Amino acid sequence: MYVLLQLPSTLHAHEKYNEDGLNNELKALKIGCCKSWYIVRLLSQNLACQPFKKTHKSLQNSVVGVGEWNRHLLGIGFRFASYINNDMVLQKEPAGAVIWGFGTPGATVTVTLHQGQETIMKKVTSVKAHFDTWMVVLDPMKAGGPFEVMAQQTLEKMNFTLRVHDVLFGDVWLCSGQSNMQMTVLQVFNATRELSNTAAYQSVRILSVSPIQAEQELEDLVAVDLQWSKPTSENLGHGYFKYMSAVCWLFGRHLYDTLQYPIGLIASSWGGTPIEAWSSGRSLEACGVPKQGSVPYNSVTGPSKHSVLWNAMIHPLRNMTLKGVVWYQGESNINYNTDLYNCTFPALIEDWRETFHRGSQGQTERFFPFGFVQLSSDLSKKSSDDGFPQIRWHQTADFGYVPNPKMPNTFMAVAMDLCDRDSPFGSIHPRDKQTVAYRLHLGARALAYGEKNLTFEGPLPEKIELLAHEGLLNLTYYQQIQVQKRDNKIFEISCCSDHRCKWLPASMNTFSTQSLTLAIDSCQGTVVALRYAWTTWPCEYKQCPLYHPSSALPAPPFIAFITDQGSGHQSNVAK
Repeated sequence: MYVLLQLPSTLHAHEKYNEDGLNNELKALKIGCCKSWYIVRLLSQNLACQPFKKTHKSLQNSVVGVGEWNRHLLGIGFRFASYINNDMVLQKEPAGAVIWGFGTPGATVTVTLHQGQETIMKKVTSVKAHFDTWMVVLDPMKAGGPFEVMAQQTLEKMNFTLRVHDVLFGDVWLCSGQSNMQMTVLQVFNATRELSNTAAYQSVRILSVSPIQAEQELEDLVAVDLQWSKPTSENLGHGYFKYMSAVCWLFGRHLYDTLQYPIGLIASSWGGTPIEAWSSGRSLEACGVPKQGSVPYNSVTGPSKHSVLWNAMIHPLRNMTLKGVVWYQGESNINYNTDLYNCTFPALIEDWRETFHRGSQGQTERFFPFGFVQLSSDLSKKSSDDGFPQIRWHQTADFGYVPNPKMPNTFMAVAMDLCDRDSPFGSIHPRDKQTVAYRLHLGARALAYGEKNLTFEGPLPEKIELLAHEGLLNLTYYQQIQVQKRDNKIFEISCCSDHRCKWLPASMNTFSTQSLTLAIDSCQGTVVALRYAWTTWPCEYKQCPLYHPSSALPAPPFIAFITDQGSGHQSNVAK
């Protein structure tokens, strides 16, 4: 027998009530509640005959037989996961989309996919005891729509039905990070123009997760700022650092222009947050991150406690079938656990991949594509001179390029040349998010979609030859290079003499379409290393010296160590 019962706040779901004559007579089966109201199953039929103390008179009065209350109350706890809603995009083939939610333990749930009057497929499952959740994996679907998803719970011959409408199948991308990911379209260059053309992108759907913290991993999202929606100038330009990410939107728009099928974009970001807040405890432990310690003043303005954003804003999405992730974060680690970022970032990627693969029943690829933005620039004096270049380098796990052996199936947008001295949001928040998104989408096309013969990264040297007797370093690139301007300070050599080393500028000497030489005669000792663009602000807007000629992608920063001092020594940097 099921009853509707208002339980004292001391009683938790799935616990027996052992007070005042009710010993072992009921067990709460929480399938939904409003404040202290629960639906419970009686373990005995004689509850009404049990004596109640006066203190529990209200409890006695709250017991209502099933036949005496609206049958639909049994469906109170039957619902979809919070992000399954009208206008959503589900992941297309070859993966199967996951539909899940909450219900009454023991109930049967039937999920049906409709298009118009046609039933496309039907899946049947049951609600798990102790978890109150149900889940089905749909058969792989081609891109397109719209469809209707219907879920029906059957319990004791009673049915309860849920529906979501205008559902599309396409590719679903999750966008996360800190404030540069959180900036809205209203904050970018040419915002009015960018907001005016949303009508052409009604098959790009957007969802924005509310900024929430949690001490434990949550099963479902607590709240969303913007439920699945078609893009409008209002929801894309809803204030500053609110609702929808500009980088995410512009990236998805580029993908739609290329692919011409639906794209789903989920923004889950929070400004001023270090990577530790977005990482699970297990990934931080794997990198030897110290237990929560003090955070340097002004380096972090958002939540910094370990795992609190992973728990509340990422883990609840784990059952969703994804195509990939785009990430823009790192500014809050330029003075905080900087030396560990070459571990914490690859560990975050690996942990997210494993979690989403497992949560989606294997539907999200185990090594799904993961794109990120290499840090831009900042005029602030809050950071150390080495903070930005160190994080840029660590973002590649100290390889200088991606993908690499520690970061497979990743792609990167270099942004150090997209500085913005006059940004009203501070120079750390450059407004050119269009170029960022464009560079990201090139990486996605190459890595996620397998587009061949597409240049998606700037030139790196494939060998460095020390020509000591000529006072030169010769750099050979694996791509063509365009020397846009001579810069006699952006290359530096580490010059060692009498067991002391210092960095000295190495001026550009000669260059061709795939090589250049640097003058190193300023070093009166031994040249042991070379680095490029190793500063917070390497160049003015799109004015770094080296680019790829056709793609206009900048050469990324690097550092290379020279161990053999013989003439003609070769040091490899690029893959």
